Amino acid sequence: MNKFLCCTLVLLDISVKWAIQDSSPPKYAHYDPGTSHQLLCDQCPPGSYVKQHCTATSPTQCAPCPDQYYAEEWNSNDECQYCSTVCKELQYIKQECTSTQNRVCECIEGRYLELEFCLKHTECPPGFGVAQPGTPESDTVCKRCPEGFFSNETSSKAACLKHTNCSALGFKIALKGNAVRDNVCQENADTTPQKCGIDVTLCEEALFRFAVPTQLTPNWLNILADSLPGTKVSTENIERIKQRHSSQEQTFQLLKLWKQQNKEQDMVKKIIQDIDHCENSVLKHIGHLNLTFEHLNTLMVSLPGKKVGKEDIERTMKLCQPTEQVLKLLNLWRIKNGDQDTIKGLIYGLKHLKTYHFPKRTIQSLKKVVKFLHRFTMYRLYQKLFLEMIGNQVKSVKVRCV
Repeated sequence: MNKFLCCTLVLLDISVKWAIQDSSPPKYAHYDPGTSHQLLCDQCPPGSYVKQHCTATSPTQCAPCPDQYYAEEWNSNDECQYCSTVCKELQYIKQECTSTQNRVCECIEGRYLELEFCLKHTECPPGFGVAQPGTPESDTVCKRCPEGFFSNETSSKAACLKHTNCSALGFKIALKGNAVRDNVCQENADTTPQKCGIDVTLCEEALFRFAVPTQLTPNWLNILADSLPGTKVSTENIERIKQRHSSQEQTFQLLKLWKQQNKEQDMVKKIIQDIDHCENSVLKHIGHLNLTFEHLNTLMVSLPGKKVGKEDIERTMKLCQPTEQVLKLLNLWRIKNGDQDTIKGLIYGLKHLKTYHFPKRTIQSLKKVVKFLHRFTMYRLYQKLFLEMIGNQVKSVKVRCV
Protein backbone atom coordinates (compact mmCIF):
# COMPACT_ATOMS: atom_id res chain seq x y z
CA MET A 1 0.00 0.00 0.00
CA ASN A 2 1.15 3.54 -0.72
CA LYS A 3 2.97 4.91 2.38
CA PHE A 4 1.25 8.29 2.11
CA LEU A 5 -2.21 6.66 1.90
CA CYS A 6 -1.37 4.41 4.85
CA CYS A 7 -0.35 7.36 7.05
CA THR A 8 -3.46 9.24 6.03
CA LEU A 9 -5.72 6.35 7.07
CA VAL A 10 -3.93 6.05 10.44
CA LEU A 11 -4.36 9.75 11.14
CA LEU A 12 -8.01 9.57 10.09
CA ASP A 13 -8.59 6.64 12.45
CA ILE A 14 -7.01 8.56 15.33
CA SER A 15 -9.12 11.66 14.56
CA VAL A 16 -12.31 9.57 14.55
CA LYS A 17 -11.42 8.03 17.90
CA TRP A 18 -10.70 11.47 19.40
CA ALA A 19 -14.01 12.79 18.07
CA ILE A 20 -15.85 9.85 19.67
CA GLN A 21 -14.04 10.39 22.95
CA ASP A 22 -14.73 14.13 22.92
CA SER A 23 -18.47 13.58 22.39
CA SER A 24 -18.82 11.06 25.22
CA PRO A 25 -19.05 11.99 28.93
CA PRO A 26 -15.82 11.88 30.96
CA LYS A 27 -15.39 8.82 33.20
CA TYR A 28 -14.55 8.18 36.83
CA ALA A 29 -13.51 4.99 38.60
CA HIS A 30 -15.99 3.40 41.03
CA TYR A 31 -15.76 0.23 43.11
CA ASP A 32 -18.93 -1.87 42.83
CA PRO A 33 -19.47 -3.65 46.19
CA GLY A 34 -21.96 -6.02 44.58
CA THR A 35 -19.49 -7.50 42.08
CA SER A 36 -16.23 -6.47 43.76
CA HIS A 37 -15.16 -5.00 40.41
CA GLN A 38 -13.90 -1.52 39.58
CA LEU A 39 -16.08 0.18 36.99
CA LEU A 40 -15.67 3.24 34.80
CA CYS A 41 -18.80 5.33 35.32
CA ASP A 42 -20.00 8.38 33.35
CA GLN A 43 -19.61 11.66 35.19
CA CYS A 44 -22.60 13.98 35.60
CA PRO A 45 -22.81 17.17 33.54
CA PRO A 46 -22.58 20.74 34.95
CA GLY A 47 -25.64 21.65 37.00
CA SER A 48 -26.09 18.14 38.38
CA TYR A 49 -24.55 15.58 40.80
CA VAL A 50 -24.27 11.76 41.07
CA LYS A 51 -27.47 10.43 42.63
CA GLN A 52 -26.58 6.79 41.98
CA HIS A 53 -23.23 5.36 40.85
CA CYS A 54 -23.23 3.06 37.86
CA THR A 55 -23.30 -0.72 38.21
CA ALA A 56 -22.40 -3.55 35.87
CA THR A 57 -25.95 -3.39 34.52
CA SER A 58 -27.01 0.27 34.89
CA PRO A 59 -25.51 3.65 34.04
CA THR A 60 -24.81 6.56 36.38
CA GLN A 61 -27.95 8.32 37.61
CA CYS A 62 -27.65 12.11 37.81
CA ALA A 63 -29.91 14.62 39.54
CA PRO A 64 -30.12 18.42 39.12
CA CYS A 65 -28.56 20.67 41.75
CA PRO A 66 -31.14 21.97 44.23
CA ASP A 67 -31.80 25.67 44.72
CA GLN A 68 -28.77 27.64 45.98
CA TYR A 69 -26.39 24.86 44.92
CA TYR A 70 -24.23 24.61 41.79
CA ALA A 71 -21.78 22.41 39.84
CA GLU A 72 -19.59 24.20 37.29
CA GLU A 73 -18.02 21.15 35.60
CA TRP A 74 -18.56 17.49 34.83
CA ASN A 75 -18.22 15.72 38.15
CA SER A 76 -18.56 12.52 40.22
CA ASN A 77 -19.62 14.30 43.42
CA ASP A 78 -22.41 13.03 45.65
CA GLU A 79 -23.72 16.58 46.10
CA CYS A 80 -23.45 20.04 44.52
CA GLN A 81 -21.51 22.92 46.03
CA TYR A 82 -23.34 25.49 48.12
CA CYS A 83 -23.46 28.99 46.62
CA SER A 84 -21.80 31.83 48.54
CA THR A 85 -24.39 33.10 50.97
CA VAL A 86 -23.87 36.87 50.71
CA CYS A 87 -21.47 39.37 49.20
CA LYS A 88 -18.99 41.10 51.48
CA GLU A 89 -19.07 44.71 52.60
CA LEU A 90 -18.73 47.25 49.76
CA GLN A 91 -19.59 44.57 47.17
CA TYR A 92 -22.61 44.01 44.96
CA ILE A 93 -23.93 40.91 43.18
CA LYS A 94 -22.57 40.88 39.63
CA GLN A 95 -23.87 37.39 38.79
CA GLU A 96 -26.59 35.62 40.75
CA CYS A 97 -26.21 31.97 41.76
CA THR A 98 -27.33 29.41 39.13
CA SER A 99 -27.14 25.63 38.92
CA THR A 100 -23.87 25.89 36.95
CA GLN A 101 -22.27 29.00 38.45
CA ASN A 102 -21.55 30.34 41.89
CA ARG A 103 -22.72 33.78 42.95
CA VAL A 104 -20.19 36.37 41.73
CA CYS A 105 -19.53 39.45 43.84
CA GLU A 106 -17.66 42.55 42.75
CA CYS A 107 -16.38 45.66 44.52
CA ILE A 108 -18.42 48.81 44.04
CA GLU A 109 -17.25 51.65 41.77
CA GLY A 110 -13.94 53.17 42.88
CA ARG A 111 -12.72 50.12 44.79
CA TYR A 112 -10.84 46.89 44.06
CA LEU A 113 -10.53 43.52 45.82
CA GLU A 114 -7.35 42.95 47.84
CA LEU A 115 -7.42 39.70 49.82
CA GLU A 116 -10.98 39.86 51.19
CA PHE A 117 -11.40 43.62 51.38
CA CYS A 118 -12.57 46.19 48.84
CA LEU A 119 -9.92 48.91 49.00
CA LYS A 120 -10.23 52.37 47.49
CA HIS A 121 -8.40 52.93 44.22
CA THR A 122 -5.11 54.78 44.62
CA GLU A 123 -5.22 58.45 43.64
CA CYS A 124 -2.26 59.65 41.59
CA PRO A 125 -0.64 62.76 43.13
CA PRO A 126 0.30 65.93 41.20
CA GLY A 127 3.07 65.19 38.73
CA PHE A 128 1.67 61.73 38.08
CA GLY A 129 -1.14 60.67 35.76
CA VAL A 130 -3.25 57.55 35.46
CA ALA A 131 -1.47 55.14 33.12
CA GLN A 132 -4.01 52.37 33.75
CA PRO A 133 -7.36 53.04 35.46
CA GLY A 134 -8.32 50.86 38.40
CA THR A 135 -10.80 48.02 37.97
CA PRO A 136 -12.81 45.95 40.49
CA GLU A 137 -9.90 43.48 40.45
CA SER A 138 -6.86 45.79 40.24
CA ASP A 139 -5.60 49.08 41.63
CA THR A 140 -4.84 52.26 39.70
CA VAL A 141 -1.46 52.37 37.96
CA CYS A 142 0.19 55.79 38.22
CA LYS A 143 3.04 57.04 36.05
CA ARG A 144 5.16 60.17 36.30
CA CYS A 145 4.20 62.74 33.65
CA PRO A 146 6.77 62.70 30.80
CA GLU A 147 8.46 65.78 29.36
CA GLY A 148 5.86 68.12 27.88
CA PHE A 149 3.00 66.87 30.06
CA PHE A 150 1.69 67.75 33.52
CA SER A 151 -0.90 66.92 36.18
CA ASN A 152 -1.85 69.45 38.86
CA GLU A 153 -4.47 67.37 40.66
CA THR A 154 -4.83 64.30 42.84
CA SER A 155 -7.03 61.85 40.95
CA SER A 156 -7.65 58.17 40.34
CA LYS A 157 -8.92 58.85 36.80
CA ALA A 158 -7.09 61.85 35.27
CA ALA A 159 -4.21 61.27 32.85
CA CYS A 160 -1.34 63.70 32.32
CA LEU A 161 -2.23 66.70 30.15
CA LYS A 162 -0.13 68.18 27.37
CA HIS A 163 1.47 71.55 28.03
CA THR A 164 -0.26 74.44 26.27
CA ASN A 165 1.46 75.39 23.00
CA CYS A 166 1.89 79.12 23.64
CA SER A 167 3.48 79.88 20.26
CA ALA A 168 0.59 78.27 18.38
CA LEU A 169 -1.75 80.68 20.18
CA GLY A 170 0.41 83.68 19.33
CA PHE A 171 1.92 83.95 22.84
CA LYS A 172 5.30 83.44 24.39
CA ILE A 173 6.10 81.28 27.42
CA ALA A 174 6.26 83.44 30.56
CA LEU A 175 6.83 80.44 32.86
CA LYS A 176 7.82 77.06 31.49
CA GLY A 177 5.64 74.22 32.70
CA ASN A 178 6.86 71.12 34.50
CA ALA A 179 5.33 67.87 35.71
CA VAL A 180 2.92 69.63 38.10
CA ARG A 181 1.94 72.79 36.19
CA ASP A 182 1.09 73.96 32.68
CA ASN A 183 3.02 76.47 30.63
CA VAL A 184 2.11 80.03 31.56
CA CYS A 185 1.59 82.03 28.38
CA GLN A 186 2.03 85.76 27.99
CA GLU A 187 1.15 88.15 25.20
CA ASN A 188 3.94 89.27 22.96
CA ALA A 189 4.63 92.98 23.27
CA ASP A 190 6.06 92.97 19.77
CA THR A 191 3.26 93.14 17.18
CA THR A 192 5.43 92.82 14.06
CA PRO A 193 4.31 90.24 11.45
CA GLN A 194 7.00 87.78 12.58
CA LYS A 195 5.36 87.59 16.02
CA CYS A 196 1.93 86.74 14.63
CA GLY A 197 2.82 83.09 15.07
CA ILE A 198 1.32 81.30 12.05
CA ASP A 199 2.78 77.87 12.64
CA VAL A 200 1.84 76.23 9.33
CA THR A 201 0.58 78.36 6.44
CA LEU A 202 -2.32 77.39 4.17
CA CYS A 203 0.08 76.55 1.34
CA GLU A 204 2.29 74.41 3.58
CA GLU A 205 -0.74 72.64 4.98
CA ALA A 206 -2.18 71.91 1.53
CA LEU A 207 1.21 70.54 0.45
CA PHE A 208 2.09 68.63 3.61
CA ARG A 209 -1.28 66.86 3.82
CA PHE A 210 -0.27 64.76 0.82
CA ALA A 211 2.41 63.16 2.98
CA VAL A 212 -0.11 61.99 5.58
CA PRO A 213 -1.75 58.57 4.97
CA THR A 214 -5.41 58.06 5.83
CA GLN A 215 -4.40 55.66 8.60
CA LEU A 216 -1.04 56.27 10.23
CA THR A 217 1.24 53.38 11.15
CA PRO A 218 3.08 53.67 14.50
CA ASN A 219 6.47 54.28 12.83
CA TRP A 220 5.15 56.51 10.03
CA LEU A 221 7.07 59.63 11.12
CA ASN A 222 10.39 57.74 11.19
CA ILE A 223 9.72 56.26 7.73
CA LEU A 224 9.03 59.71 6.32
CA ALA A 225 12.10 61.20 8.02
CA ASP A 226 14.36 58.47 6.59
CA SER A 227 12.91 58.94 3.11
CA LEU A 228 13.51 62.69 2.91
CA PRO A 229 16.71 63.59 1.03
CA GLY A 230 19.41 65.94 2.26
CA THR A 231 20.17 66.63 5.93
CA LYS A 232 18.13 64.28 8.10
CA VAL A 233 16.00 65.48 11.00
CA SER A 234 17.65 64.19 14.19
CA THR A 235 16.09 61.43 16.29
CA GLU A 236 15.88 63.84 19.23
CA ASN A 237 13.84 66.31 17.17
CA ILE A 238 11.57 63.52 15.90
CA GLU A 239 10.85 62.36 19.46
CA ARG A 240 10.26 65.96 20.55
CA ILE A 241 7.75 66.39 17.70
CA LYS A 242 5.97 63.17 18.72
CA GLN A 243 5.64 64.34 22.32
CA ARG A 244 4.42 67.85 21.57
CA HIS A 245 2.09 67.45 18.59
CA SER A 246 -0.86 65.37 17.45
CA SER A 247 -0.46 62.74 14.71
CA GLN A 248 -1.48 65.00 11.82
CA GLU A 249 0.55 67.93 13.11
CA GLN A 250 3.64 65.73 13.53
CA THR A 251 4.03 65.39 9.76
CA PHE A 252 3.61 69.14 9.27
CA GLN A 253 6.26 69.96 11.87
CA LEU A 254 8.69 67.34 10.53
CA LEU A 255 8.46 68.62 6.95
CA LYS A 256 8.74 72.23 8.07
CA LEU A 257 11.88 71.44 10.09
CA TRP A 258 13.33 69.43 7.20
CA LYS A 259 12.65 72.31 4.82
CA GLN A 260 14.41 74.73 7.16
CA GLN A 261 17.47 72.47 7.55
CA ASN A 262 17.84 72.00 3.80
CA LYS A 263 16.91 75.49 2.57
CA GLU A 264 20.31 75.98 0.91
CA GLN A 265 20.00 72.88 -1.27
CA ASP A 266 18.93 73.53 -4.84
CA MET A 267 16.05 71.04 -4.78
CA VAL A 268 14.61 72.62 -1.64
CA LYS A 269 15.17 76.18 -2.86
CA LYS A 270 12.78 75.50 -5.74
CA ILE A 271 10.16 74.09 -3.37
CA ILE A 272 10.51 77.12 -1.10
CA GLN A 273 10.11 79.41 -4.11
CA ASP A 274 6.94 77.59 -5.12
CA ILE A 275 5.53 77.83 -1.60
CA ASP A 276 6.40 81.53 -1.46
CA HIS A 277 4.69 82.04 -4.80
CA CYS A 278 1.64 80.16 -3.48
CA GLU A 279 1.52 82.29 -0.32
CA ASN A 280 1.89 85.52 -2.31
CA SER A 281 -1.04 84.46 -4.47
CA VAL A 282 -3.14 83.71 -1.37
CA LEU A 283 -2.33 87.16 0.03
CA LYS A 284 -3.40 88.80 -3.24
CA HIS A 285 -6.86 87.36 -2.68
CA ILE A 286 -7.35 87.96 1.03
CA GLY A 287 -4.56 90.30 2.13
CA HIS A 288 -6.53 93.42 1.19
CA LEU A 289 -9.78 92.56 2.99
CA ASN A 290 -9.25 94.60 6.21
CA LEU A 291 -12.13 92.86 7.95
CA THR A 292 -13.70 94.20 11.13
CA PHE A 293 -13.97 92.27 14.38
CA GLU A 294 -17.61 91.45 13.56
CA HIS A 295 -16.63 90.08 10.16
CA LEU A 296 -13.82 87.94 11.58
CA ASN A 297 -16.10 86.62 14.32
CA THR A 298 -18.78 85.74 11.74
CA LEU A 299 -16.21 83.90 9.65
CA MET A 300 -15.06 81.84 12.65
CA VAL A 301 -18.65 81.08 13.71
CA SER A 302 -19.38 79.70 10.23
CA LEU A 303 -16.64 77.08 10.48
CA PRO A 304 -17.57 73.61 11.83
CA GLY A 305 -16.32 72.05 15.06
CA LYS A 306 -14.82 73.96 17.99
CA LYS A 307 -15.03 77.72 17.58
CA VAL A 308 -12.25 80.26 17.76
CA GLY A 309 -13.39 82.52 20.59
CA LYS A 310 -13.75 86.29 20.66
CA GLU A 311 -10.71 86.64 22.89
CA ASP A 312 -8.60 84.82 20.29
CA ILE A 313 -9.94 87.13 17.59
CA GLU A 314 -9.14 90.23 19.65
CA ARG A 315 -5.64 88.93 20.36
CA THR A 316 -5.10 88.12 16.68
CA MET A 317 -6.14 91.63 15.64
CA LYS A 318 -3.65 93.01 18.14
CA LEU A 319 -0.71 90.79 17.21
CA CYS A 320 -1.15 90.34 13.47
CA GLN A 321 -1.20 92.74 10.57
CA PRO A 322 -4.52 92.95 8.70
CA THR A 323 -3.07 90.92 5.82
CA GLU A 324 -2.43 87.95 8.15
CA GLN A 325 -5.43 88.02 10.47
CA VAL A 326 -7.61 85.61 8.48
CA LEU A 327 -4.68 83.22 8.00
CA LYS A 328 -3.86 83.27 11.71
CA LEU A 329 -7.47 82.58 12.72
CA LEU A 330 -7.72 79.69 10.26
CA ASN A 331 -4.49 78.34 11.74
CA LEU A 332 -5.98 78.55 15.25
CA TRP A 333 -9.16 76.81 14.06
CA ARG A 334 -7.15 73.88 12.68
CA ILE A 335 -5.25 73.43 15.96
CA LYS A 336 -8.40 73.69 18.09
CA ASN A 337 -10.11 71.03 15.99
CA GLY A 338 -7.46 68.33 16.14
CA ASP A 339 -5.65 69.51 13.01
CA GLN A 340 -8.69 69.27 10.74
CA ASP A 341 -8.30 70.15 7.07
CA THR A 342 -8.55 73.94 6.90
CA ILE A 343 -9.61 73.99 3.26
CA LYS A 344 -12.49 71.58 3.93
CA GLY A 345 -13.50 73.67 6.93
CA LEU A 346 -13.41 76.82 4.81
CA ILE A 347 -15.54 75.22 2.10
CA TYR A 348 -18.09 74.31 4.78
CA GLY A 349 -18.04 77.86 6.14
CA LEU A 350 -18.49 79.47 2.73
CA LYS A 351 -21.77 77.58 2.29
CA HIS A 352 -23.15 79.25 5.44
CA LEU A 353 -21.68 82.75 5.19
CA LYS A 354 -24.47 83.98 2.92
CA THR A 355 -26.98 83.51 5.73
CA TYR A 356 -24.91 85.90 7.88
CA HIS A 357 -25.09 88.73 5.29
CA PHE A 358 -21.32 88.47 4.91
CA PRO A 359 -19.66 90.79 2.33
CA LYS A 360 -19.93 89.17 -1.10
CA ARG A 361 -16.51 90.46 -2.10
CA THR A 362 -14.89 88.65 0.82
CA ILE A 363 -16.77 85.44 0.03
CA GLN A 364 -15.54 85.59 -3.57
CA SER A 365 -11.95 86.16 -2.40
CA LEU A 366 -12.07 83.17 -0.07
CA LYS A 367 -13.53 81.00 -2.85
CA LYS A 368 -10.64 82.02 -5.10
CA VAL A 369 -8.17 80.98 -2.39
CA VAL A 370 -9.80 77.55 -2.10
CA LYS A 371 -9.81 77.08 -5.86
CA PHE A 372 -6.21 78.22 -6.20
CA LEU A 373 -4.92 75.89 -3.47
CA HIS A 374 -6.64 72.90 -5.06
CA ARG A 375 -5.30 73.73 -8.51
CA PHE A 376 -1.77 74.89 -7.70
CA THR A 377 -0.59 73.35 -4.46
CA MET A 378 -2.40 70.03 -4.36
CA TYR A 379 -1.07 68.84 -7.71
CA ARG A 380 2.06 70.73 -8.77
CA LEU A 381 3.83 70.73 -5.42
CA TYR A 382 2.79 67.17 -4.61
CA GLN A 383 4.36 65.96 -7.83
CA LYS A 384 7.57 67.92 -7.26
CA LEU A 385 8.15 66.94 -3.64
CA PHE A 386 6.61 63.59 -2.86
CA LEU A 387 6.82 61.78 -6.18
CA GLU A 388 10.15 63.05 -7.48
CA MET A 389 12.09 63.37 -4.21
CA ILE A 390 10.78 60.92 -1.63
CA GLY A 391 10.07 58.25 -4.22
CA ASN A 392 8.33 54.92 -4.10
CA GLN A 393 9.05 54.09 -0.45
CA VAL A 394 6.72 56.70 1.04
CA LYS A 395 4.23 56.24 -1.79
CA SER A 396 3.98 52.49 -1.13
CA VAL A 397 3.56 53.04 2.61
CA LYS A 398 0.78 55.53 1.92
CA VAL A 399 -1.01 53.07 -0.40
CA ARG A 400 -0.84 50.33 2.24
CA CYS A 401 -2.31 52.63 4.87
CA VAL A 402 -5.24 53.88 2.78
